[in-house]
Amino acid sequence: MMESMKYEEEIMKDEGIEEGVRDLRDRTKGLALRVVKLYSDLPKSTEAQVIGKQVLRSGTSVGANYREAHRARSGVEFVAKIGICLQELDETAYWLELLVDAEIVPSHRLAALQDECNQLLAILTTISKRTKQTPS
Repeated sequence: MMESMKYEEEIMKDEGIEEGVRDLRDRTKGLALRVVKLYSDLPKSTEAQVIGKQVLRSGTSVGANYREAHRARSGVEFVAKIGICLQELDETAYWLELLVDAEIVPSHRLAALQDECNQLLAILTTISKRTKQTPS
């Protein structure tokens, strides 16, 4: 666990990521809470509910998987868990796009959530790439 946190801290320091961005636990949990709120506000149509359940599953799993990454026993395991976070984030971004493209939710309503997904994707991609380059 300490080893994976060390990797993350080194990478963030190298990348010059601000102190406020460092607590990805809060950001990934915040993403989950926003997705839960989105789901509860969706129309009750079949299409909205089917897509909503998909975004609910993927969007809430990011934080859980990120926490698991912190319990990793090695750099390889850490990278694997971060990879799962990236997959779930990418899937979340897809379902959010679909909600907009299907005209279920107006684009302006999801813009901030989509931006957060993209920022988290960028941060976690950097962490994953840098950790892969760091000798274990």
